[in-house]
Amino acid sequence: MLRILSSRKRLCDGLTRRDMLHVGSLATLGLSLPAYWRAQRAVASSPHHSELSGFGKAKSCILLFLYGSPSQLETFDVKPHAPIEVRGEFSTIPSSVPGYRVGELLPETSKVMHLTTVLRSVTHPYPIHGVAYATTGVDMIDVSMELNPRDPRHYPFIGSVVEYLTAKPGDQQDRAPTNVALPWPMSSRRTGEVARAGPYAAFLGGAYHPKWTEFRGEATRTWVKTLLEQRFEGGEPYMGITPDSKFELADVTDTNGDITLDRLDGRRSLLQQLEEACRHHQFGDGGASHDRFRQMAFDLIRSPVVRRALDLQLEPRSLRESYGMTLFGQACLAARRLVEAGSRFVTVFWDEFGLAGSGWDTHWNHFARMREELCPGFDRGFAGLLRDLEQRGLMDETLVVCMSEHGRTPKITSGNGGGRDHWSQCYSVVLAGGGIKRGSVIGQSDRIAATVTERPISPKDILATIYHLLGINLEAHLTDRTGRPVPLVHKASVIQEAIA
Repeated sequence: MLRILSSRKRLCDGLTRRDMLHVGSLATLGLSLPAYWRAQRAVASSPHHSELSGFGKAKSCILLFLYGSPSQLETFDVKPHAPIEVRGEFSTIPSSVPGYRVGELLPETSKVMHLTTVLRSVTHPYPIHGVAYATTGVDMIDVSMELNPRDPRHYPFIGSVVEYLTAKPGDQQDRAPTNVALPWPMSSRRTGEVARAGPYAAFLGGAYHPKWTEFRGEATRTWVKTLLEQRFEGGEPYMGITPDSKFELADVTDTNGDITLDRLDGRRSLLQQLEEACRHHQFGDGGASHDRFRQMAFDLIRSPVVRRALDLQLEPRSLRESYGMTLFGQACLAARRLVEAGSRFVTVFWDEFGLAGSGWDTHWNHFARMREELCPGFDRGFAGLLRDLEQRGLMDETLVVCMSEHGRTPKITSGNGGGRDHWSQCYSVVLAGGGIKRGSVIGQSDRIAATVTERPISPKDILATIYHLLGINLEAHLTDRTGRPVPLVHKASVIQEAIA
């Protein structure tokens, strides 16, 4: 959050002059005075809300989002007794939770399941790549929304809401940004001009977009991807990267070209965000306020706190390797360092790379991709993160959520090496730390992981649980562009069985 600095002179209503300047500056970014007060009230629980266990137990959240959606059948809802056309060619292995098995491609993850709660009964009616549906409070999604971040129907990304409601004056002076996303702006490293919706601030304004990193490094392995007539063959960072690879916040000095949403979120220039805001607002002191905003943007990029948090070379090589020397593994390590440095909400996206329709979208060559390209990097990164948080004593205060937009079809398709298509009727999400029970499995599916038979859970319930554990009152409302109050999440409730 960006603020105009001033002396602390208290006014008759208890506000300081700094507070008033702060509220005034928020109008530039779409935040009115009533909205400011709603934001302040949002972090205080109502009597009803405080009766629920776990409120505010998590200081921070690391969201691991596996774009394209992994199959529940090869990961956390295995069906070893299902027909071969359902269970496929992989077997299962026992986990550290007695009686609970996971897919054989997750040997390291199997050893840390006692730290987690698995939700095996997540369900919703939209089998499309609805990242926005999974990560915002919007009550529905369609393909036109999925492919248009500018669609006015969108709600803000959960990390943006957390920043909007909880960031305080001076936060970015001595700590990492509240809302950070890795490894690069979503949809920016694959073919195709259309950006996918999801991790944007929507009506909260551009200042609340996640602060994206850029990945600077080289892949150590190559892979071939196909999509209909398209083909990509080249380095695949999700399979391996060089030790000198790194993450850094985008360079605010590059302001060339028109400021479109794709460029804004492709380059993630804080300076561009601010200049766009300035064009829609006349500051009372002319260019002085703009210059202060500009300086804050530069200060954030130059911040030694941010630079140090993203400097993975400060970690022992053995620890880095425990996460796996892959893009996902090292991004998970950077996420741990960011929350230690003060970030409240850090998102690691497993994004498409090189070719649209990649990531975990395994319509083709499902088994080869799961075995070689996808599961090894996830297995090391996820298990490495949980072990590291536990060993550092950070697990109880850091909520970890591993989710995707849907699951995969139970029946394997026959073409192009076999595949699994989109399936939102039943899939799995894993939670850990930050007030979550350990060694728990919630919900149940039928014998082929096709439908929920016990305890259906909506993605909105997961968002509600995250807000609750972060100490954000679910009864709070946001204000959209028309001044209309909207709920944080539609028709959602906290998953009480998952809370310790």
